[in-house]
Amino acid sequence: MQAFDKQSAIFDQLYGSNPQIAYKRRRVREHFETMLNPSSRILELNAGTGEDALYFAGKGHFVHATDISEKMQEVLKAKVAVSAYPQNISTELCSFENLENLADKGPYDAIFSNFAGLNCTNKLKEVLDSFPFLVKPGGIVTLIILPSFCLWEFLLLFRGRFKTAFRRFAGEKGARAHIDGHYFRCWYYSPVFVKKNMVNNFDLVKQEGLCSMVPPSYLQAFDKRYPRIYNYLVKKEEKSKAKWPWKNIGDYYIISFRKK
Repeated sequence: MQAFDKQSAIFDQLYGSNPQIAYKRRRVREHFETMLNPSSRILELNAGTGEDALYFAGKGHFVHATDISEKMQEVLKAKVAVSAYPQNISTELCSFENLENLADKGPYDAIFSNFAGLNCTNKLKEVLDSFPFLVKPGGIVTLIILPSFCLWEFLLLFRGRFKTAFRRFAGEKGARAHIDGHYFRCWYYSPVFVKKNMVNNFDLVKQEGLCSMVPPSYLQAFDKRYPRIYNYLVKKEEKSKAKWPWKNIGDYYIISFRKK
């Protein structure tokens, strides 16, 4: 948690103007929005500084934005206070590992977790098991998760970056990650794992690969150095995002379920 507390003050500066991050946000939002009814109540997990909460609130939805980082919540609250729709966003300091302790248990029309927050736990099964009690029948769960294999990352093997190329194979012990000198562990989950643990209460709606052809954002400035190649890859990924193998081998996958 210290890593995310420390990064809260500069998070938007670091990522707000990055075109590759903007591409990922657009893809995620387009995916999620197609399944939302007007004025949906959304439970957002690992909401961070509130970029997605503010976006969906601006579209007329109501977002309960949760996070374990107190500093991230402070930034989020400050942004909400000066927004045009503060009445559409509520906040709560709560870990997704302890959703039974939520003050507002809904039920919600949708649960949303963006950009691999759920990879910061080795208890993903328990987290997924808590969803049926928080979602209305017919409600949506959309998760953006780091898979256990990423083609772009594996290709770094040929540039001598062996540690990065193999880090997703860490298994149950997880991989060591760090932000601003603060270390934490990250676990990688295949789509099969998530589907297996959702099948009793939810039906799969759709799954897409994200940054399976488009370079991940940590390959910085790829879009500026190779603009024609980057734009070509964006178009190719748009066409193949839901096809095998591309839906499984991106930097992330976007996966959505509907409650039975």
